[in-house]
Amino acid sequence: MADNSLIENRKTDHLRINLENDVQSGISTGLEKYRFVHEALPELDMAEVDLSQTFLGKRLALPILISSMTGGTPEALVINSTLAKTAEISGIAMGVGSQRVALEKGNTRASFKIRKFAPNALLFANLGAVQLNNGLKIDECKRAVEMIDADALIFHLNPLQEALQPEGNTNFNGLLKRIEEVCRSLEVPVIVKEVGWGISDSTARRLVEAGVQVIDVAGAGGTSWSQVEKFRSKDDNQQIIAEAFRSWGIPTAESIRMVAQAVPQAKIIASGGLRDGIDIVKCIGLGAQLGGLAGRFLKMAVRGTEETLQFVNTLSQEIRICMFAIGAKNLQEVQGTDHLVRIN
Repeated sequence: MADNSLIENRKTDHLRINLENDVQSGISTGLEKYRFVHEALPELDMAEVDLSQTFLGKRLALPILISSMTGGTPEALVINSTLAKTAEISGIAMGVGSQRVALEKGNTRASFKIRKFAPNALLFANLGAVQLNNGLKIDECKRAVEMIDADALIFHLNPLQEALQPEGNTNFNGLLKRIEEVCRSLEVPVIVKEVGWGISDSTARRLVEAGVQVIDVAGAGGTSWSQVEKFRSKDDNQQIIAEAFRSWGIPTAESIRMVAQAVPQAKIIASGGLRDGIDIVKCIGLGAQLGGLAGRFLKMAVRGTEETLQFVNTLSQEIRICMFAIGAKNLQEVQGTDHLVRIN
């Protein structure tokens, strides 16, 4: 296992860099290539538009996920508690950052133990899938779930990020079989997500065949972790290499379409550069069930719970108005809607 102080320092660096630097991908999400056909006669009362759904056995008031970001540092404790309170009050889902450090170092666990702030919320535990090739056992996966009384476990895939870290773990050999073993052993569903470069149709198919129930595409167009690693590096050559990958990845819109067509039986979370409620509705129209945001929630969370709740309220209003303006009375009517068209 890696040195714990190194992991904590990396987490602190990641938080700081995301808040202080331009880490935007060099390519767009692809969502701008889609437009809604306005419905001038929606035959709906906007007050009756239903934004709720059941996802992994829990009722969500809104189709929103606070995507996995952080944990394991004092700063993360404040941020995660704010986000958890927001998830509970708003009726949305939340994922925590990688819990690897908490499994190895007990005094970092407090920043992950957010169930007390969100007793009813849909919460996701989180571990790096590559750690299954680095000593992570099934019992530790179970401990990560138990640590936050999670409703599901996220395995994040980040081969490019690992390749750009001097201390990165790049042995992804045989990982699918290990993921399959965890899927068979856990009592909660397994979610697999990328960290910002998207998931292809063939990869999604292999994951679902292995027992993964939810795919979070985490497509390109939002935060570029190659940029984060560029700012983190002190080595000029390593910075040049990281910058070369700024425009890498499968755009979010394209990844959603690929996964929805490849594995229609799977649930899809759309994340990667979503800007507002209209983007969330576009993603649902393309085949997703939830829209996940990270960077914008991070910037709100450092301001406090009130600001974060207001951000969710803004997203909620945008989603409701968008659905009303295309004549969709619920999220099921948004999926596959003929009011979403590709314009170029």
